[in-house]
Amino acid sequence: MQPIAVLGAGSWGTALALHLSRLGQEVRLWSFEADHVVLMQRDRANKRYLPTQAFPETLQPIVKLEDALRGVKDILIAVPSVGFHHTLDLLKAYLQPSMRIVWATKGLDEQTGDLLHSVALHVLGDKYPYAVLSGPSFAKEVAANLPTAVVVGSQNEDFAKDLQQRFNGPCFRVYLSHDMIGVEIGGVVKNILAIATGISDGMGFGANARSALITRGLAEMIRLGVALGGLYETFTGLAGVGDLVLTCTDDQSRNRRFGLLLGKGLSPEDAEKEIKQVVEGKRNTELVMILAEKMQVDMPIVQTVFGVLQGKLKPIDAMQSLFSRALRAE
Repeated sequence: MQPIAVLGAGSWGTALALHLSRLGQEVRLWSFEADHVVLMQRDRANKRYLPTQAFPETLQPIVKLEDALRGVKDILIAVPSVGFHHTLDLLKAYLQPSMRIVWATKGLDEQTGDLLHSVALHVLGDKYPYAVLSGPSFAKEVAANLPTAVVVGSQNEDFAKDLQQRFNGPCFRVYLSHDMIGVEIGGVVKNILAIATGISDGMGFGANARSALITRGLAEMIRLGVALGGLYETFTGLAGVGDLVLTCTDDQSRNRRFGLLLGKGLSPEDAEKEIKQVVEGKRNTELVMILAEKMQVDMPIVQTVFGVLQGKLKPIDAMQSLFSRALRAE
């Protein structure tokens, strides 16, 4: 295979770069932070995010974006959603007609609230094949080569199949979907629901409450996703319920840990400082609320999390408000 450029050297971008390089592929890992790249070149590891994982010889940190893209056909974007639009802007000067773009970013565009495939079409046009990689996958476990299953969503069948072959490995199984909207919505909403379950667990409300939040949260995810044109079956798969269960139940999830801190009384600002990494759910809650209102979709759990983040609801009042809603059929 031709080399692949991985843009974004956080924990997730680095984990995917490690995975691909261990499959024998030549990987160029680039970051906005040139100083960080220089440290990775020196250490032959990403000491900041995955300090115990040494880089194979086939993984090369690259300072200049132009050098990272030279001779590649496939580009993997793994930056936080807040930097996705800017990354595409930087790419425009170097893109060649043969290039293809896949992203492992989960979130909405911070300025417009658009899904990321819409941002790509707006910034780069429809000349390039696009895809999204999502599903239940913690970076540390992928980096440690633990069993993982993900889904690649793309409307370009050839690109999707090529990505399946590129990413699939002995401990990394890749499924295909043509529903980019559903795959992207699953990756956005699950982070907000993880904050909700974290708040509940932080207050000691137990397994029953957590299960209820996950189940009813899935219903909210499906309502919004289907209203936007996603397929129901996508949300019953890896990108939907799979990623939701993972993010809501394991403390490797920074969104869940953020919620736990809120439930224990910390302010959103102090909780995010404690996490020390981007909390995508915190950034995207307001955008999802705007989207839900636009589509006239009822999302009470997301709305409640938004109230807590805005300081309009205390966590105890937020949980009580959910359980005091008007009775209805499931």
